[in-house]
Amino acid sequence: MSDSDSRNEPETPTFWQTLTSVLAAFFGVQSSSARKRDFTRGKPSHFIILGLMATVLFVLILVGVVKLVLGLAGV
Repeated sequence: MSDSDSRNEPETPTFWQTLTSVLAAFFGVQSSSARKRDFTRGKPSHFIILGLMATVLFVLILVGVVKLVLGLAGV
């Protein structure tokens, strides 16, 4: 494989680009260029795994906040 062939191959988004896209999905905002990058070069498995991890983390944070508030309220 020559150097020109490797430059023509699209490279997958970095971890941080994928994480940013997943977090943007949580808020429902995404730039057009990032959306195009994700759909043309991204691997679905990366987005699914990070999305599931972000969802679990979000739920755990919510449970922790509710327990804290209930504990402070004396319930």
